[in-house]
Amino acid sequence: MGRVFLSGVLLCGLATAALADQTDTLEAQAYKRAAAIEPQLIQWRRDIHQHPELGEQEVRTSKLVADHLRKLGIEVRTGVGGTGVVGVLQGGKPGRVVALRADMDALPVKEPQGLPFASQARGNYRGKEVDVMHACGHDAHTAMLMATAQVLAEMREQLTGTVMFIFQPAEEGSSLLTSDPQHQAGAQAMLEQGLFKSLKPDAVFAVHVMPGPSGQLSWRSGATTASSDELEITVTGKQGHGGMPWNTIDPVVTAAQVLTGLQTVVSRRTNLTQSPAVVTIGMIQGGSAPNIIPEQVKMAGTIRTYDEQVRTQVGRDVKQTAEKIAESAGAKADVQVTAGYGTTVNDQRLAAEMAPVLERAASGVVATAPMIGASEDFSFLARHVPGLYFFLGVTPKGQDPATAAPNHNPHFFVDESALVVGARALSAVTLEFLSKHRQGETLTSR
Repeated sequence: MGRVFLSGVLLCGLATAALADQTDTLEAQAYKRAAAIEPQLIQWRRDIHQHPELGEQEVRTSKLVADHLRKLGIEVRTGVGGTGVVGVLQGGKPGRVVALRADMDALPVKEPQGLPFASQARGNYRGKEVDVMHACGHDAHTAMLMATAQVLAEMREQLTGTVMFIFQPAEEGSSLLTSDPQHQAGAQAMLEQGLFKSLKPDAVFAVHVMPGPSGQLSWRSGATTASSDELEITVTGKQGHGGMPWNTIDPVVTAAQVLTGLQTVVSRRTNLTQSPAVVTIGMIQGGSAPNIIPEQVKMAGTIRTYDEQVRTQVGRDVKQTAEKIAESAGAKADVQVTAGYGTTVNDQRLAAEMAPVLERAASGVVATAPMIGASEDFSFLARHVPGLYFFLGVTPKGQDPATAAPNHNPHFFVDESALVVGARALSAVTLEFLSKHRQGETLTSR
């Protein structure tokens, strides 16, 4: 009996080793294929960078993506969530489903001249003519996923399972002049139009370029990017002469008191040992002349949190603080908190499983990512299936990432030599997941 048991262990060990060798071989093949198409990857990125398009207007980019996927023999759906493109690659053997996502939209930012492929594009942003630039790196995301699609399509007969390529519009929100809540997040719009209904993935991955050592991959388990809720406060008083304020109820002074009071929501009412939070007022508007106390002052800002309970509490405390301070001055505060993107939460099991894969893809140049104060509509996808959202450093060698221009800045710069690392990583996590998780196995997050 002991001999049979030991033989079973030996056979199991040999099978595991054989599977590991096969996975390593597939991964090595993917790396070679990614290296071979690196010049094309960079060319795609430059083309997209030179022709940026705002959210829900990514017509040219969508066509470029769809044409490429069709040439690879990948099943393509267009017009998903507006201008979104979905490609489905069936592997040679049945298995699990992995989704890979890239966002395609640009920002209303004017790019300085200097690069031979610098944007000179103009676009319409919510009714206004603006300059347009890929100042957040979505051009790199799209190009990396196009390259990944080619790598995996060339290996389709060796794939055990299916790969879904999601090219998403409007991650930065819609650029269209509309009040329709559906036109706020591209991922949400794609889900509402059936993105995961006919084919639901077992895991979803995405990579985002950021300031950081070129080619470095970083990630964390759990909460990764913040939720983002829009805050609007209208303080209403009684208009009158600036020289006789006793005849008025001054909404300017009251708004200033509200602004000061809001600082205590985080510093005194939120348990920061549980989870961080931020309340920022970024806009104040009121008044028409120096000697007129106005009727109203409007403020707008954002609330960022990483925990749903904290998110609810902070929203409630902001509303109570503003209303009570205004009431004490004889004024009235109308407070509106509109829910935006949720917290992107990386699945702990997925992060642990993919850690060695990402380390190999980055040749050991990895780090634990900090919590990011920005928000991401990848969070909508990761609510439906286990997700892993990781970062790729793109600061050129010799430059300090701490002083490099951040995302959304007109001087944000992408070191293109890092992009092949992103394509390697997306290909490798796909191969790892499909080889490790077979059909019939129960997948549980932790």
